[in-house]
Amino acid sequence: MRGFAEMATETLYNAGQHAIRVALILAAAWIASRVINRSIPRLRERIVGAMLRRGGAANGELEKRAATLGSIFRKSVTAGIWVLAVVMSLREAGFEIGPILAGAGVAGLAVGFGAQNLVRDVISGLFMLLENQIRLNDVVVINGASGLVQEINLRTTVLRSVDGAVHIFPNGSIQTLSNLTHEYSYYVFDLGVAYEEDTDRVVAAMREVAGL
Repeated sequence: MRGFAEMATETLYNAGQHAIRVALILAAAWIASRVINRSIPRLRERIVGAMLRRGGAANGELEKRAATLGSIFRKSVTAGIWVLAVVMSLREAGFEIGPILAGAGVAGLAVGFGAQNLVRDVISGLFMLLENQIRLNDVVVINGASGLVQEINLRTTVLRSVDGAVHIFPNGSIQTLSNLTHEYSYYVFDLGVAYEEDTDRVVAAMREVAGL
């Protein structure tokens, strides 16, 4: 009877130790993701300031570029942290990680053959970022639909049009892309002017409002 009690106590003790370690792993992942989310905006500001001091592009252009790359980097690093935390937690809980990773590799290979559009979208998104074709807060026309770039992911690009509609484009399906604010302007306005108005007076009023 004493042996059974000792074995039960030891089992509970080991289970408690594993539970504590899993909780610590998840807590560390949460803290790391919070640190990443807080540090990237500050790092972005420093990088933009350094590039401005070296005589780079305009402040608005650099800020758009930095915001876009910072968003992609933040999402990727955060996802990597949590994937690593889940794998470590499963291993700590007693699961065999080797067969799980091997199965994930086989499943990934099978999905890769059937998810050619997904691979195409990701590759297209990478080239869009590397070539600086589009940034957050740009006004663009994609496949005939215009709007403000609200979100750029490796797979999709999200626009908000003037009428408030949200357009989501898989990056691989983008056939035509026109950037209306790339090193040219900061804002695009769609203003209606009555036929009887004096266009010179309208332009003068617009310049006055813009402080030009």
